[in-house]
Amino acid sequence: MSFTRTLRVVGGAVVAGALLFGAAPTAMADEIRDAQWPLKAFDAESVWKESTGKGVTVAVIDDAVNGSHPDLTGNVLPGRDFNQGGVANQETVDDHGTGMASIIAGHGHGAGDSQGVKGLAPAAKILPVAIPGEDDVPTQGEDISLADALKYAADHGASVINMSIDAGVLTEEEKEALSYAIKKDILLVVATGNDGRGRLGDLPSFPGVVAVGAVDKAGQVWDKSNYGPQTILTAPGTLIRSAAASKPYRLASGTSDSAAYVSGAAALLRAKFPDLTAGQIANRLVKTAGLPPGQTGTKLPDPHYGYGFIRPFRALTQDIPAGSKNGPLKIPKDELAPSAGGATAPAASSAGGSQASEESDSGLGTGVIVGIAVGVLAVVAIIIVIVVVSQKKNDRNGPPPGGFGGPGGPGFAPQQPGPYQQPGPYQQQPNASGGYPLAPPTQPPAHFR
Repeated sequence: MSFTRTLRVVGGAVVAGALLFGAAPTAMADEIRDAQWPLKAFDAESVWKESTGKGVTVAVIDDAVNGSHPDLTGNVLPGRDFNQGGVANQETVDDHGTGMASIIAGHGHGAGDSQGVKGLAPAAKILPVAIPGEDDVPTQGEDISLADALKYAADHGASVINMSIDAGVLTEEEKEALSYAIKKDILLVVATGNDGRGRLGDLPSFPGVVAVGAVDKAGQVWDKSNYGPQTILTAPGTLIRSAAASKPYRLASGTSDSAAYVSGAAALLRAKFPDLTAGQIANRLVKTAGLPPGQTGTKLPDPHYGYGFIRPFRALTQDIPAGSKNGPLKIPKDELAPSAGGATAPAASSAGGSQASEESDSGLGTGVIVGIAVGVLAVVAIIIVIVVVSQKKNDRNGPPPGGFGGPGGPGFAPQQPGPYQQPGPYQQQPNASGGYPLAPPTQPPAHFR
């Protein structure tokens, strides 16, 4: 099945057009950086003192990327174009992939990289994996699927994969490829979509992915953000300035941009905590997520907010136990099956092959086994008689009620809560001092710090 039928980019609604580098470049570039309100909201300067994403590769399954953009040069690997063939870092027409790449790993340009778009993980590398959009006619054959793009990304060094796309109905091959990436400990980040509907598609609903919705400057859910019980996190997604391929910059709103910010945050965490699994990275994002004032009592996960909007600085700096391997992420069904060579119950066979094999391996015949069992039972019966007689003789001097294994007696310990018995392991964390600062009207993004 071709991408023209199964994949279409979840593009944010573009609300501003081209801005040219030529006229008044310094003032214009400063304006571009100033327009990146999420960086101010996240207190990015403090974030970058903790991590810049160095050493982490984020795959962007999307349009091809303009790797020559001044804000991206050096940060975009060649990748692969499954649409037109060849590399995927030379795009000059479609803007979406370049926008996502710049939100994740743009480094800006000019003196001190103070101009243009800067991503949340400016030292990360982008692995562009280009796929046909809704209106594209792929030249690489009609049997291209999301599975090809996923497997390529998983096998070429990505530890985070950003999918700001709508994959339609997933095929079995695509589901297997998603599970393949998850088994390789890759964090999969997916946009929920921009239709404002209360049902998520196959891709954001797939177990093990991080489905991301959009919030505005005040931390309120964007009214066009799709939602559902599979939503894990939200992130800034309105009036987002990013780089483009056909023009210098774009301004858009959409869950595509939100997913890119989560991928950037994941890159920061994977760089600082290289020993954590993908699920444990998601755990840090979830445990430090926030809600806007008026929503702090919301039962989580909420269909609109998930566990809340990301707060990268807290995710990088708070003392959070690593937790279980999968964290808040559900496990795909195929991972629950015993692995090859693992301990499994013997399978029944019409020819008795498995049972015969087990008997042969034991080296003991049926009669010998029965004899041993009878002997063991006889010994157990003798021990029981001895214990009962002893109990009667010492009944008047016996231990107090509950002794010797009863409640309060030797060997008794109150049952400790197991790892899954702790109350609300993924509930919103209690308000810390200044946890949800009420910002002045001119600084609504302060809720994200």
